[in-house]
Amino acid sequence: MRMRNLLLAGAAVMVTVLTAGTATASGTSLDRTKPPADSLRALAAGINLRIGTAVTPFELDNPAYAQITGDQFDSVTPGNEMKWETVERVQGVYDWSAADRLVTFAQQHGQLVRGHTLVWHNQLPGWLTSGVADGSIDNDELRALLRKHVIDEVTHFKGKIWQWDVANEFFANSWDAHPLPSGINGDNFWVSHLGEGILADVFRWAREADPKALLVYNDYNIGGEDGTNAKADAVYAWAKNLLAQGVPIDVIGNQGHLDTQYGFSGPRLTAALSRYASLGVKVAITEADVRTFVDNATEQVPTSNLALFAQPYEYVQMLRSCLEVKECISFTVWGFGDANSWVPGWFTGEGYACIYDVNLNPKPAFTDLQHELMLAGKGAPQRHGR
Repeated sequence: MRMRNLLLAGAAVMVTVLTAGTATASGTSLDRTKPPADSLRALAAGINLRIGTAVTPFELDNPAYAQITGDQFDSVTPGNEMKWETVERVQGVYDWSAADRLVTFAQQHGQLVRGHTLVWHNQLPGWLTSGVADGSIDNDELRALLRKHVIDEVTHFKGKIWQWDVANEFFANSWDAHPLPSGINGDNFWVSHLGEGILADVFRWAREADPKALLVYNDYNIGGEDGTNAKADAVYAWAKNLLAQGVPIDVIGNQGHLDTQYGFSGPRLTAALSRYASLGVKVAITEADVRTFVDNATEQVPTSNLALFAQPYEYVQMLRSCLEVKECISFTVWGFGDANSWVPGWFTGEGYACIYDVNLNPKPAFTDLQHELMLAGKGAPQRHGR
């Protein structure tokens, strides 16, 4: 989820209401708790897999966007609205309004909610980071503030959240300067101040506040997407150790941010998910997108025709890995419309990462996911004769 602080300002662009096919939006009044039979969520329901998307509430002001969100997905993840920076911009003053709005939308549309995220090194409130920097908040107080934040937020949403991304992106990548022997990033804000043990603590605090929510460790490149198992090995060893200590980790969430310029192995991802599942936890694909080089950040037309084939292929490979592991309980795309994607604002020259284009037309990636789910739910037709 590297710095996805924005599901970008392209959402300000007016979007035409679509009329073709069940993958589109319409201006008619429909019972949105009964999605189209060939929607992603309906096709996945038969195998008890949740198909989700990240959403920010301002996107739901667009009727076309809201229609697709309700029709196609039965799980939603807030893009920013549950992050500490948003819910407590002023110390001691909580603002749950945006997150509550998304929860209400989900309840009205028969959707579950993935809470995102309780503990991350980014998008922290300025009063917290400045207080740590100038010494007015020492490490003991920092720990107390973190505990209060976790308990207060989980308590506010108790009974309304299916999965909580409790801890987000703690493990080192090959390019990080100071990995610890465990594989955790020693430069992580929380680890550098409170030590590695804070990870176990936040899971225990979240369980205390809501015993029924599924608690997730969420990270990227933990399924071998970068061509190595090093980070996956570290997360596996860490999870195995903490589970043996009784730490309540229920799910390992693999983000799945891919780029067509790099290689990707579906079997490697399947193996990683299976290995996590062998620990007795569930697994999930939590933030899937597949970016490529584009002509500009507005139209987002791929500069290579091969990308038109590679982008849907890699989406399908991620979904197939999830389908092959029965403990994989959800497959979530990180936003579905290219106009609102975080990718162009973070990866210069890249975009086209979602399953709908900038005008909310379904792309080949959407259709290919749809067909994969059809086969998963119904199986291939039986052959007769010789």
